[in-house]
Amino acid sequence: MAKKPAKAPKPTAAELDLLRVLWRLGPATVKDVHAARLRERPDLTYATVLRLMQVMHGKGLLTRDESQRSHVYAAAQAQDALKTSLLRELINKVFAGSGKDLVMAALTHHVSAKERDEIKRLLKDDHHD
Repeated sequence: MAKKPAKAPKPTAAELDLLRVLWRLGPATVKDVHAARLRERPDLTYATVLRLMQVMHGKGLLTRDESQRSHVYAAAQAQDALKTSLLRELINKVFAGSGKDLVMAALTHHVSAKERDEIKRLLKDDHHD
């Protein structure tokens, strides 16, 4: 019997916030990530960021290079790969596997008029290829 590939860990909302910072910065120290997050969350302490990044490393969401005095962390998965994985899970769990139902729900409730116009242009351009 073939072994199933390990399921990618699912990040919490707070972990996703830190992953977005790392995807933007690239490999970074806790100090770098903390400084970047302070702009949006001035109440966030260094100790909180450190603890969260250590937990994320333990879950397999981050890699850690310990060759330097200050450990350098990086996202274990590329942004697109994680988005694809989370989206697939959402489609399967919430929309019974129907990507169309997901898109229709998003278009109906979560897309601004400007975004809708942009989507129409993309679909029109794609249709003419």
